[in-house]
Amino acid sequence: MRKTNPFSDFFNLLYPDLCVVCSENLLRNEQHICLSCLGSIPKTNYHNQPDNPIEKRFWGKVPIYRATAFFFFQKGSSFQKLLHALKYKGNKEIGERIGKYAAVDLLDSPDFCVVDYVIPVPLHPSKYKKRGYNQSEWIAKGLAEVLGVPQNTNTLVRVRENTTQTKKSVFERYENTEGIFECTDNTTFAGKHVLLVDDVLTTGSTLEACIQALLCCKDIKVSVFTLAVA
Repeated sequence: MRKTNPFSDFFNLLYPDLCVVCSENLLRNEQHICLSCLGSIPKTNYHNQPDNPIEKRFWGKVPIYRATAFFFFQKGSSFQKLLHALKYKGNKEIGERIGKYAAVDLLDSPDFCVVDYVIPVPLHPSKYKKRGYNQSEWIAKGLAEVLGVPQNTNTLVRVRENTTQTKKSVFERYENTEGIFECTDNTTFAGKHVLLVDDVLTTGSTLEACIQALLCCKDIKVSVFTLAVA
């Protein structure tokens, strides 16, 4: 049995750890999100569905092998708090936690369980410095650990900082992301199956720009994973 710590118990009584989704007190072995909310995440299960709606978003734009998102995102829903805490409140560990949880599902997919690298969508250095972390890296960290493959954060880089995508049209988002990523080496991913990771899929323009940059690698096979889909 786990030993109790009187000081820790007293501190938690004064400053309880709360679930980022429902704001209820977390139990001793829960982290960031309670088991009840974890079990009620509105999963897409698209990893088990070839030619799913997410994959169709990329058809005719960039070549992909598979694509999926872990759960459905609706503005104003309780799970918006989870994404907000991950991206803007400094709770980067949430990404790793949910990444691990999602990876357990991916292990059941013959397509997603055999990737060679996990690649997070990179942030521009100035934005990384301002935020202090890349939320996609933390999601990718959890995925990579459970899938048993390395995470690569050095080969795909963002070379230009774009303006915010918020309130832009689909075409404006495409223009805003064109040419902002590059591969520093076209041999690392040659002949490999890579899993490109982002937090939320909206129009897919950022992911398309990443894939365009990755296509410099000969015989690369790109699959996409996002934590949520709008």
